Amino acid sequence: MSSRETSRVAVIGAGWAGMAAALGAARAGHNVTVLETARTLGGRARAVHAVDRDGSALTLDNGQHILIGAYGECLRLMREVGVDIERAMLRMPLSLRYPDGSGLALPDCAPPWDALAGIARARGWTVGERIALLARATRWQWSGFRCPESASVSDICAGLPRKLMDEFIDPLCVSALNTPAAQSSARVFLRVIKDSLFSGRGGSNMLLPRADLSELFPMPAARWLEQRGHRVETGRRVQVLQRAPVGWLVDGEPFDAVVLATSSTEAARLVSAAASAATWGDSAQDAMPASEQSALRDWARTAQALEFSAIATVYARTPDGGPARLDAPMLALRPDARQPAQFVFDREQLGGPAGLLAFVVSAFEGERDDLAGQVLSQAARQLGLAGLQHVQTVVEKRATFRCTPALLRPAMQITPSLQACGDYVDGPYPATLEGAVLHGTAAAQRLPSPPGAMPLASPRQ
Repeated sequence: MSSRETSRVAVIGAGWAGMAAALGAARAGHNVTVLETARTLGGRARAVHAVDRDGSALTLDNGQHILIGAYGECLRLMREVGVDIERAMLRMPLSLRYPDGSGLALPDCAPPWDALAGIARARGWTVGERIALLARATRWQWSGFRCPESASVSDICAGLPRKLMDEFIDPLCVSALNTPAAQSSARVFLRVIKDSLFSGRGGSNMLLPRADLSELFPMPAARWLEQRGHRVETGRRVQVLQRAPVGWLVDGEPFDAVVLATSSTEAARLVSAAASAATWGDSAQDAMPASEQSALRDWARTAQALEFSAIATVYARTPDGGPARLDAPMLALRPDARQPAQFVFDREQLGGPAGLLAFVVSAFEGERDDLAGQVLSQAARQLGLAGLQHVQTVVEKRATFRCTPALLRPAMQITPSLQACGDYVDGPYPATLEGAVLHGTAAAQRLPSPPGAMPLASPRQ
């Protein structure tokens, strides 16, 4: 820690995790500088500026995110920076309904009665299928939502009817973990089930953004920071992270501590290079301790080993600009090899332009050139919406890490003055916005405290 009255902290990356870390560091009394490569804040949950078919400007998102009522840290941080949550998001009970009206929709009541009633009244399921799901959910609850580390979601669902897998487990798994059930970590999946369906009234509610994803949290957070004298720079990619006698140099600028809130691959690049540049002077005393150098290299290797899944979003409009008239703001779809979308969102019902739809393809592995045509054909078959016009396709190639069983994830603390945060660091959650902000807040809490500061409370894990 330097002798300055307040310590200087660099947060590299202005996604949801980075802005959560910056807020926590600022609240703790640090002087914060946020450095972001892109011009738009939000990372993998950000606004995308596009052009509509008539040439007018159109604000989209790089992916259609859903928050849930159990995302307590997201909601806390939004309120802290002045977001009116009731206006910014549409709250509705959990629904996995299909265009034909079949599927599951929970009533608005306290758990576990909402899940019990929703399953009992699910449309299109036989009595035997409903009983099978209730029995399996009860078994998970009795086990404390625990299972072997090596188990997949398919393992813990073995024996369930095929229809339940196709119309409940698979959609829930791919939306929460962005990984097919056969490859997904059952332990992480059960944690999601526990925290959403059994966390308290409203915990399973879906919160559908009415504002673009940058304005939902990252931009208000940046304004909050700047109004209090902190610095937020966009369009600046950090080239070099170097250990200094006290703290770190970020492209030559000194900081007492650094929080890496970039993607795991970018964080690994910076950490690996910092380990290689292990000296800052000419004497033996100017060398990084071997133990710290080894810790940097080990962390970088673990981060580099993560694998990723893509999410594609196809935006389309009705040909006349009229309403699409979907029965709900979000509907589940039945995907197959030629109909890849799992969900469709009616952006008009969420405050967007009339007739604009967002089709989501999680765990996307196909060809981008074929995707729009396949989705438009799927819309005609499953929604009865022939003649939709393609607006834009957004493919986030590294949208999430592959949440596989027994996955080794990099630690949050690399050294006492160097933290990493993001949805990928070690923790109980998959690649979600809540996981990202929880890790951001926790990283800020682990920073060395500035003189006279009170320590931050640890976030919920």
